[in-house]
Amino acid sequence: MKNRIEIEEKYKWDLSNYFENDEKWDIEFENVKPLYNKLMTFEDKLNNDKDILECLNLEKTINEIVSRLFVYASLKVKEDAKNSFYQNKANKLDKYLSDISPKISFISSEINDLSEDYLNKLASDERFADFDIFLKNVIKNKPHMLSKQEEKLMSSLSECIGGESEVFDMLDAVDIKFEDVMDQKGQKYPLNTANYSVYLQSDDCVLRKTAFENLNGGYGKLNFTLASNYLNNVKTDCTLAKVRHFDSAFDESLFSENVDFLVYKTLVDMVNKNHNVFYRYYKIKQKSLNLSEFHNYDVNAKLKTENEKVFNYDQAFNVVLDKLKILGDDYIAILQKAKNERWIDVMPNENKDTGAFSWGAYGAHPVVLLNFENTISSVFTLAHELGHMMHSYYSNNNNSSTKAGYEIFVAEVASTVNEMLLAKQLLEEAVSKEEKLFYIDYLMKMFNSTIYRQTMFAEFEFLVHNAYEKGEDVTCEAINEIYMTLARKYFGNDVVLSNELKYEWSRIPHFYTSFYVYKYATGLISALALANKMLKGYKQSVKNYRNFLKSGCTKPPVELLKDAGVDLTKEETFKNAFEFINSVLDEWEKLLSTSE
Repeated sequence: MKNRIEIEEKYKWDLSNYFENDEKWDIEFENVKPLYNKLMTFEDKLNNDKDILECLNLEKTINEIVSRLFVYASLKVKEDAKNSFYQNKANKLDKYLSDISPKISFISSEINDLSEDYLNKLASDERFADFDIFLKNVIKNKPHMLSKQEEKLMSSLSECIGGESEVFDMLDAVDIKFEDVMDQKGQKYPLNTANYSVYLQSDDCVLRKTAFENLNGGYGKLNFTLASNYLNNVKTDCTLAKVRHFDSAFDESLFSENVDFLVYKTLVDMVNKNHNVFYRYYKIKQKSLNLSEFHNYDVNAKLKTENEKVFNYDQAFNVVLDKLKILGDDYIAILQKAKNERWIDVMPNENKDTGAFSWGAYGAHPVVLLNFENTISSVFTLAHELGHMMHSYYSNNNNSSTKAGYEIFVAEVASTVNEMLLAKQLLEEAVSKEEKLFYIDYLMKMFNSTIYRQTMFAEFEFLVHNAYEKGEDVTCEAINEIYMTLARKYFGNDVVLSNELKYEWSRIPHFYTSFYVYKYATGLISALALANKMLKGYKQSVKNYRNFLKSGCTKPPVELLKDAGVDLTKEETFKNAFEFINSVLDEWEKLLSTSE
């Protein structure tokens, strides 16, 4: 793999929109410190319009500066994890913010102490237009706020609470080792978390089997340690929820994002009513692979009839532009601007962050990190991350910084809308049977991994938290059994399950960000509905979707989706998704029948 210095400039992101150079970063970091000192002078004064407004405006300015400082330093580390120069910058900023946080915790406490009538008056005052959502949330959060001293204590503890995720990350990235995998010919290959998915896609069933067993078995050897670490994370969730007077950790999660329990319940209920859709998928996949038995590790295997195309970056970008033109000329123009002005870090290099993501700070353009590999999967990854980028771009350019940050609940919608628009049009345009089967299999893998599997994950973490809160058995063995019971239900009787599957939960990093995974499922279901409407030419569908991208957090996320044309409180939305998935399976079966 190339060193970063060997990568052509046109494939590297340009971060000068954040800071022209490192010296400017240093100057801005020093300049923000006096602003924090000024912010602290408002303590015990937040009881009148003038001081409250001045304090909030100053805090807003500081947050915008700090966001750019943090994102810039972090992105430079993502370029090369061994670059100690930028690691030091990021660590210096992190340490300063950790020290300052308890000293400014008085702001939320003092504003919380104001009467509800007074807060409502401020929220309706034009001078406080940038803070009306914040003030309404203060009113909503009143029952869950602590005293001024307690909030200061909680802020002081924030740096040492929640370290379980970091423990897992270090173990996952450095300490855990796996036995080599073996193929049908007896050839051995090294196994790690980076190449695991590649092996699972192989057409060699022995390679898939040993990859699954050796990787999950590797985590199994640390089963008690990982279970203890995860349970500590669960305990932290539940304890902090109780401290803030919530009935459960899940209730706190829903409350914080303004999401009704009905949405989660409807998702889980409708998935459970439609297990047969995915049981059918597994049977069709088994037939396509010509397997006498179908194992859980066969789901992601590539079809032998696949006709994988090769794309260079420019070709991939043009494919994405073409398939997204339905979203409007200015949408396409901004994407082209992002490419021309190097908002995207394209190629892999030594010590670069793996995978892909989009990120940014208010006041600077969002950026995308890729590890482009010339495959169709990289084309879909590009479309996905550009969706995130455009959501941030439109949100930031149409709202103040206090309203631009959209909730995590809707964070995966724009990215998967792009993927659905790309996949559906590529499938429609495919001519050969091999090409059609490729895109059908790609869609089904997406539905299986994002709707079906993530809902299973959501049930798992809900059951573990619930068991702890009820004082039930949450030993290592109990956690394994909860996972396996769900796996039996989600795979059905016709799929052979590996014994090592019971350890799979312990390698899922998202479980350390509790109650996140179900949002992947609702995000894809929303994206499917939106993409279908746009491609069918429904009036206002594109306009409504574009308005959604511009809305930030100006409304609760479920309401924003309703405005865009998706109601996640209705079973019909989920029913339509499963009907579409069934129609894809119908097409798959028709294609298979033509070769018989």
